[in-house]
Amino acid sequence: MVSKEFEIAGYDMPCVDLAVNVDVFPKPNGGTGVNAMSWQGGGKVATGMVAAARLGAKCAMIGAVGSDDYGEFCLRDFERHGIDISGMKTRQGETTSLSIVLSDRETQGRSIVYRSGTANPLTLEEIEERILTGCQWFFISHATHVAMESAKRAKKAGAKIIVDADSYSSEMMENIGIIDVFIASEFFYKVLFRGREEAFEANCREVQKMGPSIVVFTLGAKGCIGYSEEDGFFQMPSFAVDVQDTVGAGDVFHGAYTVGLLRGLSSKEAARLATGVSCIKCTRIGGRAGIPDWNTVQRFLRTGEIDYTEIDQRVEFYRRKLQI
Repeated sequence: MVSKEFEIAGYDMPCVDLAVNVDVFPKPNGGTGVNAMSWQGGGKVATGMVAAARLGAKCAMIGAVGSDDYGEFCLRDFERHGIDISGMKTRQGETTSLSIVLSDRETQGRSIVYRSGTANPLTLEEIEERILTGCQWFFISHATHVAMESAKRAKKAGAKIIVDADSYSSEMMENIGIIDVFIASEFFYKVLFRGREEAFEANCREVQKMGPSIVVFTLGAKGCIGYSEEDGFFQMPSFAVDVQDTVGAGDVFHGAYTVGLLRGLSSKEAARLATGVSCIKCTRIGGRAGIPDWNTVQRFLRTGEIDYTEIDQRVEFYRRKLQI
């Protein structure tokens, strides 16, 4: 294989998440105390890329933020994780999206209140060609014109395409032929296979025949299912952990899965790695603070034990303030 500058390049509109965790979500006109609060970066691909970088991959981020403090935080957080930001643009005078993510321990669910930023996504002309042609994997989450054209350019240069398909999109299905690894959520799965949800293997095979070499559907606490020519159909259960916050669980799964493939794991082995990373993340608040490094997740997969020494330093770092 020809050497590439980056192992993974991702395209996204990063945002900031103010993560707030409570025991029970309050009813109207009610109130409740806060267990924990944390300022962290957000965005499906953006958080997936942080997970990949935490696991040792050489990454580059493509996208846009506003010129506000939230945008500055997004950029600095990428840099803290060793992610190249030469493909990021700052829209002067514009704002970055902010999400207030409320999670509760009673249901282990989450609710999101968001303010969309005014910064516009990159145009196709603004996309760094050097990054598209210089990556082994290109990571997207939406089938916009810019995302798909960028994916086609990256693929033409030899990259493989991985997608985080969270919400069902007909545009995504129309472009599935150029996708190498298709990882979709349980929500996408239920729309795609309404009325025949239990036919896991047949459904995974059906999508794989549309073009992707690997198909995976994440099923929340139930783990994931998948199919590839290499491993056939597989099911990967979740790990038993003390869940604090599921925000970002799917996002980090995608980043970790890509690293698994980069490190030579099979499709099933990569699913086990990604499940482990996602489960560890869920034991701490927010989408990024609890992401483990390579050694931490490998120990967890061997022994079931989580070394929180470095993770809890990250938790404290994000808890203090918006770290610019």
